[in-house]
Amino acid sequence: MKKEYDLASMKSRKNPYASKLKKSVTIRMGEDVIDYFKNMSEETGIPYQSLINLYLRDCVAHHRKVDLKWRESR
Repeated sequence: MKKEYDLASMKSRKNPYASKLKKSVTIRMGEDVIDYFKNMSEETGIPYQSLINLYLRDCVAHHRKVDLKWRESR
């Protein structure tokens, strides 16, 4: 192995797998949800968008289902 490499002479190229790692989406969330994850972000030092992604990934891994029980109208 060389002691030094001349990185300036290297040609850069895009990562062919980068587009498959994450996909940008637009989602509307309540302010309370955003505040919750932003506060957790300050405590952990992890960006809040990454925390949301980690939480959703955990839901996928454990096949969690949303329990929606609507109140009956009177």
